[in-house]
Amino acid sequence: MKTQIILILAVVVGLLAAVLTNSYLSSKDDEVVRMKRSLQKKYTEINVLCVKRDIPSGTVLSREDIGVISAFENAVGDHAILENDYHYLLGRKTVNKLQKAKPIFWSDIEGGNPETRGLARDIKTGRRAISINVSGAASVSGMVRPNDHVDVLGTFSFPSKTAPDKMELVTLTMLQDVLVLATGRDTAKSQLIGETRGGTYTSVTLEVTPREAEMLVFAEQIKGRLSLALRNPDDVNYEKSLPRVDFQKIQDEIEELNKYRQSQLLHKVQ
Repeated sequence: MKTQIILILAVVVGLLAAVLTNSYLSSKDDEVVRMKRSLQKKYTEINVLCVKRDIPSGTVLSREDIGVISAFENAVGDHAILENDYHYLLGRKTVNKLQKAKPIFWSDIEGGNPETRGLARDIKTGRRAISINVSGAASVSGMVRPNDHVDVLGTFSFPSKTAPDKMELVTLTMLQDVLVLATGRDTAKSQLIGETRGGTYTSVTLEVTPREAEMLVFAEQIKGRLSLALRNPDDVNYEKSLPRVDFQKIQDEIEELNKYRQSQLLHKVQ
């Protein structure tokens, strides 16, 4: 009996030792995997741009100047210029002396990284970016987004034509088919790289001509209320001679407008 007990204890101790040993080895394997991943990440090689010869500052880079080398990612960080960004360097001027076969950094190039230079580079020549204040309803319940096209409508308090000593509200379409550059601080570029702030916004930035910019600024200064009408991106139609709308205009034409909507837009037979 005593011998059997000893044998059972020996088996139990052996099994326990095997379990503990296996657990220890598994934890070591996991540790080795983690170390391997860490080393791989630390010593991952990437292709970055360099210059083929020593270049003084103030040099405009050409195809013949630029080469490619491999470098450890952790050694060059996020500021070295990657091989895929080759086209961004052509025609750009250096602000530092560059050594042959050494990585080129964005800080070495006049103007830096073009993807982080803000909104100014996205504005077409001859145009201006101007922000207008809009509420949620005035921006189509906040549905207007960068790269959308909108019409800008203004509502103002003007002296009445029939009673000059009185004021009346008038609404008119000020601009048609205007490109939206930003909503709040979100731009098309920030959306592309996933850096949008989202949520509500109280201003919209539009791309306009200098004369249109003056008109919008004046409209806000006289406390006009500006609203945006969202357009289909493929709709480039321009409505000619849109009238000013006041209460009398609505009274006179509301029935005719509804007939037009039914017959022309909804294709309903009268």
